Amino acid sequence: MRHLAGFLIGLVVTAAVLGGGGWAVQQVVGNAEASTPDNQKMWIALGAMAAIGLVVGLVVAGRVSPVATFVPSMVLLAWTVVYALDVNRAISLIPSEPSVNQIIRDAGFGAKTLLTTGVYALLGVALFIPVLMPSRWSRPHDELDEDYETTPEGSYY
Repeated sequence: MRHLAGFLIGLVVTAAVLGGGGWAVQQVVGNAEASTPDNQKMWIALGAMAAIGLVVGLVVAGRVSPVATFVPSMVLLAWTVVYALDVNRAISLIPSEPSVNQIIRDAGFGAKTLLTTGVYALLGVALFIPVLMPSRWSRPHDELDEDYETTPEGSYY
């Protein structure tokens, strides 16, 4: 059951990194290029980056399930491999049509920045490291089993 929960958490982390991280990077880059920067947008984007970093850190350090880090790491590494093999195909996976909502397009442009600079490869490897630890795959050890003492028959307590 914990691996199913880990899979669902992994999907949330993947969406947060791809969508939220892409949007935040696009907002920061767009704000840095603007002639009059908007401090409110900058702070919101930096806060989104901090929240995504916190979520990724909790998933990497937590003991929910290694599947929670395996799912986003495979998505990020697979997209990086596709980018290394065929740049045009990897870029075509990013939504950029005018019919798509502007927020989704911003997230896509930020994801393109993160993909082309290698940040997704770095993050994918960092998320894959906890999968390699065998202690993460076993159940947590229950301390109550060792402290249990059998009472002799006939004793009051």
